[in-house]
Amino acid sequence: MSLALRYAARSDVGLVREGNEDSGYAGPALLLVADGMGGHAAGELASAIAVALVADLDVHPPEPDDVLSALADAVADVGDGISDVIADDPDLTGMGTTVTGLYWLGSQMALVHIGDSRAYLLRDDELAQITHDHSYVQTLVDAGRITEEEAGVHPRRSLLMRALDGLNPVEADLALSEARVGDRYMLCTDGLSGVVSLSEMSSLMRDGDPTGAVTRLVDLALERGAPDNVTVVVADVVDVADTEAPPVFDRYSPVVVGAAGEPRVRMRLPDVRFPDDAQPDPDRPDAPAPFDGGPPTAPQPLIDAEIVVPAAESARRAAAAELVARADRKQRRRTWLWVVSLILVVALGLAGAFAIATSWLSTQWYVALNGSAGTGTVAVYRGIQGTLLGYSLSTLDSDSGLQVGQLPYFDQELVSKGIPAADEADADRIVTELEDRAAECQTIFSPSGCPGSLQ
Repeated sequence: MSLALRYAARSDVGLVREGNEDSGYAGPALLLVADGMGGHAAGELASAIAVALVADLDVHPPEPDDVLSALADAVADVGDGISDVIADDPDLTGMGTTVTGLYWLGSQMALVHIGDSRAYLLRDDELAQITHDHSYVQTLVDAGRITEEEAGVHPRRSLLMRALDGLNPVEADLALSEARVGDRYMLCTDGLSGVVSLSEMSSLMRDGDPTGAVTRLVDLALERGAPDNVTVVVADVVDVADTEAPPVFDRYSPVVVGAAGEPRVRMRLPDVRFPDDAQPDPDRPDAPAPFDGGPPTAPQPLIDAEIVVPAAESARRAAAAELVARADRKQRRRTWLWVVSLILVVALGLAGAFAIATSWLSTQWYVALNGSAGTGTVAVYRGIQGTLLGYSLSTLDSDSGLQVGQLPYFDQELVSKGIPAADEADADRIVTELEDRAAECQTIFSPSGCPGSLQ
């Protein structure tokens, strides 16, 4: 029996975010997703560093007995890489990333995990999550204070208890498990798990090849509104000795998706060695080869109409052309009247929809950053985050004056993403809580995670 991985990966910016801070990788032995955080602080750089440094294990495989320590060392290297970037540009303090990866050893699968990205295993038609979220709401679930359903809508569901930020040492979850022919693994960022349930994932993953599964999962997240970036990697353990098995990628065809595959991100990290990406553009798999000019066009003969066409025939054609022109002008007038009527109907419909949308937006509240990194303050907004046709969907209601830089780092990340509130009173409550935690950071013995903390 000769085993191999057959894999596919896809990353999408989603329908709300302006940029993709996720990165993903799938190769002959390594599967990885990384969810960058920091927004203004360049989370896309952090996730790209994670993919670049951990993917080196696909090129320089460790000894089977050393795979867990090699994964731990690779994660430590990611933290050091982020630290180096922050040292060169202190304005990027606050950037960070999750890391969830699987390293295939043939008969075993090694897991490395930090953050709230997830890994799943589909075996014998049963889908199970094989990672444990390092998030604030997961601690509440573990303590029995809230349910899984309540965790999905909790206002602090994006708050992480562990992430690679280049400042604080973080211990990764490491584990080894059995790998079998027929196993299907799926890794994803919370852009998928936050809007698609376990049962829905299981249904979409049961059939087809990895490419089809990846496509169905991302498409469903987009149908649900995709408020965050969505990155998915799916891989099957297959027996390549089976002549019926589909083709398998070889060692020279890894797939890189998301920020790690974008030239603009790679240009900002000139000292980082990124993995090769031999996979065609997954969004245009059938894109034609560049046009090479084609054969030269044959010269066309010149025709003197006064000689070829008799005068009488020319006059008849001119009269017919005038009749056609008159009918065309009449048809254009009718079309113009129809278009004007349609525009009026559409305008009235849009005006009604605008009034309804404006009324609804006035009932939405959230707390977020006002200003730029380093000097921004905590503010209350009415509406929802994002823009539509270049217009903001929210307005500034009040500014607390609290500097975001005075908050604990994880609270800074939460504010940078925006904290939803039930109403204005709830928004004021959130601001009060943030002010309390900022005050704790100003004490002589500030808690861990505060700016300047030695812990």
